[in-house]
Amino acid sequence: MSDMLTTLDRIGTPQRRCGRVGGWATLIYGLLCYAVFGVTILYAIGFLGGLPVPKTVNDGAARPLGESLLVNTGLLALFVVQHTIMARPAFKRWWTRFIPEPAERSTFVLAASACLGLLFWQWRPMPQVIWSLTGPVAWLLTGLSLAGWAIVLIASATISHMDLFGVRQAWLRFRNRPYVPVGFRLAGLYRLVRHPLMLGFLIAFWSAPTMTLGRLFFAFMTTGYVLFGTWIEERDLIAAHGERYLDYKRRVPGLIPWPRPSVAVSGAR
Repeated sequence: MSDMLTTLDRIGTPQRRCGRVGGWATLIYGLLCYAVFGVTILYAIGFLGGLPVPKTVNDGAARPLGESLLVNTGLLALFVVQHTIMARPAFKRWWTRFIPEPAERSTFVLAASACLGLLFWQWRPMPQVIWSLTGPVAWLLTGLSLAGWAIVLIASATISHMDLFGVRQAWLRFRNRPYVPVGFRLAGLYRLVRHPLMLGFLIAFWSAPTMTLGRLFFAFMTTGYVLFGTWIEERDLIAAHGERYLDYKRRVPGLIPWPRPSVAVSGAR
């Protein structure tokens, strides 16, 4: 009997084996979603910057302006709707009734990547040139655009890059450990502006040596979404953190880093 118990303990109960399989599946899924995101964001840099990718924002046969505006608006609207709805706490509570909670963020990342992939594929070029600069100014704008993407990466690392893109949640599930949110904390670029991630995107989108009507439309529409999205996000943050976030909001500007009194709650969570 003791030998049988030892053998059963070594093998594990069906529930424990199922848990291990679920942990592996969640981890593999999370890593795959993160890999898809990585390819998507690299393609986005090339898509807007005119780097060697199969299709950039200005590539393809020009269509009638009305058709291009309608299709491109729809593509951007799809991304905005997905990003806005799936990021809301109420939707997350409903959504995790159907999918495992540790896979929720990875699924969000995968859906966002799919929307961007569709946008890259179906984008209608509007090649009319608004401005075209050469020489040192062009190099400066190219450098600013790359700096904007770097700010996005640095800002995501400051608030836990792996948590933001779902890998940490999958890893904790794999280790059979409870998920603890990263929480509200002030560090790095978040001491200068409340939304450095969005600031980085805006710099990357608008810093164009050659600005076509298509890229201008993309930059203008995404700027509108950034302003709307940060307003929605801050409502959730105020609901979650109350007076601490309101104090932070009073002391630190949203997107433009103009001087304000220094933040007193260093390293707060």
